[in-house]
Amino acid sequence: MTQAEKEQDNGKEKEKDRDKEKEKEQQRGVKRPIAPAAIPDPAQEQIQSNFVIVIHPGSRTLRIGRATDNLPVTVPHVIARRHKQGGQARYEDAWLLRDGLNKAESSEQRQNGLKMVEQAIWSKKMSNGVRRTPVSAEQARAYNCQIRPAVLDSSSRVKWTNTSHQPNYLVGEEALYVNPTDCYNIHWPVVRGQLNVHSGSGGSLTAVLATLETIWSYVIQKHLEISLKELKYYRCILLVPDIYNRQHVKELVNMLLHNMGFSAIIVHQESVCATFGSGLSSACVVDVGDQKTSICCVEDGVSHRNSRLCLAYGGSDVTRTFLWLLQRAGFPYRDCQLTNRLDCQLLQHLKETFCHLDQDISGLQDHEFQTRFPEAPAFLYQVRLGDEKLQAPMGLFYPSTFGIVGQKMTSLQYRSQGDSEDPHDEHYLLATQSKGDQSSKSAAERKAVSRPGGGMDGEMGCQGRMGEMSDMPRGCGSGSGNAAGGGLLGEMELGPAQGECLMGSGEAEEPLSTHLSRKTAIISQFESKALGLDKAILHSIDCCASDETKRKMYSSILVVGGGLMFHGAQEFLLHRIINKMPPSFRRLVDNVEVITRPKDMDPRLISWKGGAVLACLDTTQEMWIHQREWQRFGVRMLRERAAFVW
Repeated sequence: MTQAEKEQDNGKEKEKDRDKEKEKEQQRGVKRPIAPAAIPDPAQEQIQSNFVIVIHPGSRTLRIGRATDNLPVTVPHVIARRHKQGGQARYEDAWLLRDGLNKAESSEQRQNGLKMVEQAIWSKKMSNGVRRTPVSAEQARAYNCQIRPAVLDSSSRVKWTNTSHQPNYLVGEEALYVNPTDCYNIHWPVVRGQLNVHSGSGGSLTAVLATLETIWSYVIQKHLEISLKELKYYRCILLVPDIYNRQHVKELVNMLLHNMGFSAIIVHQESVCATFGSGLSSACVVDVGDQKTSICCVEDGVSHRNSRLCLAYGGSDVTRTFLWLLQRAGFPYRDCQLTNRLDCQLLQHLKETFCHLDQDISGLQDHEFQTRFPEAPAFLYQVRLGDEKLQAPMGLFYPSTFGIVGQKMTSLQYRSQGDSEDPHDEHYLLATQSKGDQSSKSAAERKAVSRPGGGMDGEMGCQGRMGEMSDMPRGCGSGSGNAAGGGLLGEMELGPAQGECLMGSGEAEEPLSTHLSRKTAIISQFESKALGLDKAILHSIDCCASDETKRKMYSSILVVGGGLMFHGAQEFLLHRIINKMPPSFRRLVDNVEVITRPKDMDPRLISWKGGAVLACLDTTQEMWIHQREWQRFGVRMLRERAAFVW
């Protein structure tokens, strides 16, 4: 036998020995290490910005576009859906109307708010040092009641949307111009920054998500010229409100990744994106939208959770109030109805054209406007107006002028209610904390609740900083009421720290049930009232942790959104902030600055632009949630990858 044959036989014997050894180990129950199934990490390839789509869904307007686009596509965020069967009742979501306007107290509250506005206008002198001469509505009314419109053209040349081919749905401008006699329902899927879930037709969460998918898919195909089959090559950046509904965000991410087929997504907050878009590292971001106003302090790309505040009023409330003031002054277009969506468009235009916040503009002025509606002549109206143009936008500083009664006017960031798909959430972390940690934390926060707060103009101050896990407002003692401010006690935010102390402690100074009911009552009282815009900004800044952070925020108040785009708004807001800020900070803050048009950009586009900037940053690589990861881990990926505390 040759040497080669001997080596071959020895090799075979060794293999047999190894096989026998494996069999014996299996019989004895010895477990050999098993290599885990490889889950390849998504390749860290260079992301091309032209394959990233930024979506900023607003209550009235959708802004969407590639991250490389200079400007986004802007369309009304509305859809008209054809009735599925004949004889079906017609349904239309309200535009300028809202709940709480027809209460018995609404008219009285509106009148009281107007008196406060008139007093504020009179108390502030004009730039020449002279006080304004008030102009009564009766002076304008005597002239306006005599006005008759002039016919410009026998045909307005405005037509209803052609529905003869019976499309299943129409989006944007086409939906706004659907004839009310056609068999279509009109839906606005987002209201006051949240999904428009209600008990009426098309109001279920499933229906609202289907509406959003239809609108977004239509705009992507028609305006961006991207077929839905190609979306697997695209990524998406979704902008969400600062105070977000976790369940809704989860469903939106699932819709974009699973239903529409994007390959990856980043979810980020509007306020942080606004700082990116404006090129500021830190700012108190004031986002005045059509239906809600959100305020949040952002520092180095992080939103301070306990400074977040969302007020349930915006530009559409100013528009509705402007109509009320116009009618007091004898508005010559007497057929104007808030239930007519074309009249709502006209009123929005009149507000944007006539209203201002410049106190140097006084006295009566003559204006003119046109009405152009389908199947009607085009008319030219003359109208004489005085202080109405200033009083309407001042409603943002005196919200009782809006006449909204019995509604939740302020939203705070609450603790997550938990999700069955995410067992290791903050509830798990709190439950597994040591008893010592919980007891010391609870005792400290109970002291914070009972400690009286330093007042600013009758408001409650903030005494400290909320823990990372807390989503609840923190409570300070009650400040003194201010009669001139319309009962500020009920309009106060709570201040530093209130939610965490309910997590159980043996060192309670009062029974848990008593503490809980007291906390609930304070929150309920606060949420039913509405802070004026200036007071809300001061409160948000006062909730920051340190004086240094507060100083940064006062020196950089960034106003975005389309709700405060009035002539003179920057100077007006700056004056009110300086007059109402705590005296101690007037000495510390070198320069209070209100920024309304950073880099001379349209303030309505700044948050979207920030999302586009985000797509180009190398640091966003680790924030992408890929489709495969979402399918496997679900909402846990948001907790792991979101740039904010989920």
